[in-house]
Amino acid sequence: MAFTTIDDPSAHFQVTEYAGAGGSSNISRTFDGNSDLQPDLTWHKSIGQTYDHYMFDSTRGVGLYLKPNAGVPDDGTSGDTTSLASFDSDGFTLAASQGISDGSANIACFGWKANGGTRTTFTESGNNPGGGYQANTTAGFSIVDYTGTGGNGTVSHGLGKVPWCVFIKNRSSTDNDSWAIGNRGHSSSFAHPGKLNGTDAWTNTATPFNDSNPTDTVFTVGTDHRTNADGESYIAYVWAPIKGFSHFGSFLGNGLEDGPFIYTGFKPAWLMYKEDENAGAWGIWNHKSVAYNPINKRLVAQGNGAYDTSDDNRIDFLSNGFKIRTDSGGFNEDDREIVYMAFAHQPFVSSEGIPTTAR
Repeated sequence: MAFTTIDDPSAHFQVTEYAGAGGSSNISRTFDGNSDLQPDLTWHKSIGQTYDHYMFDSTRGVGLYLKPNAGVPDDGTSGDTTSLASFDSDGFTLAASQGISDGSANIACFGWKANGGTRTTFTESGNNPGGGYQANTTAGFSIVDYTGTGGNGTVSHGLGKVPWCVFIKNRSSTDNDSWAIGNRGHSSSFAHPGKLNGTDAWTNTATPFNDSNPTDTVFTVGTDHRTNADGESYIAYVWAPIKGFSHFGSFLGNGLEDGPFIYTGFKPAWLMYKEDENAGAWGIWNHKSVAYNPINKRLVAQGNGAYDTSDDNRIDFLSNGFKIRTDSGGFNEDDREIVYMAFAHQPFVSSEGIPTTAR
């Protein structure tokens, strides 16, 4: 069996750092990976200014954004056609919004490919919500939209594989508890959901995901307003692990600058992780921020700050995983569980047996 089915991860996921367009509009920005990538989900963050994070996807359309660090809805009150003009064949076109196009600072962008905006629909049945999904089964990523029923039910994701990580946003709610995360690395039944736009601990509560393991066709939602309030609109970003391309799980910190090594099976392009305790931040590292190890530039998913460049952020991206190089209590506390998700720059070994090089 081949080591990986994806020799070029850039066909499905890429990171870029681009210059803002300032007050200009219709300025195209392209990815620079080996393959062209027309994204279906983009996540933008100014790396030099205190602007919010912005997420756009091809299911909701580029006129609507969500903020990973806030609970804003996208039911029309946050619609902003001056932010992102279009998803393009190898990137995207900016409009004139400061948050993703400030001319005085560079912006980081993370882009995932789903199915070009083409959805497969499913109908409400009993407490099972109706909606649609667009799935990239090769890369294990789907975007799912649905309308809540208020009762324990299941939602189709279209991946044909068991998801390990699900982000759900209540699109109708301004509540800061409206971003829920399930990660099987922490709890296989999503019994301890996390929160993207906050530092809250992973909490043992059944209502968001009904204490139920995802399957290769559905994930379960409960009665919580974050995931399934009656008549409210939701978007879910769903990932399944793909050998040599994506990895999800958890590890224990050791409290040392010579921190744990985590094997992923690829050289990472992007990493996000959080300790399970309260006040632990969602840290984001990417391979474009620093060209060598250790990487000491980190964004915080629930904050609006620029790159944090303190020594507390040191991580090595290696040919087959990542290694923690900080003894920070927020990112490597001894015997503390740390939950992560990572995407590849290059597989450790290609399907033809060619190994990748180190940074």
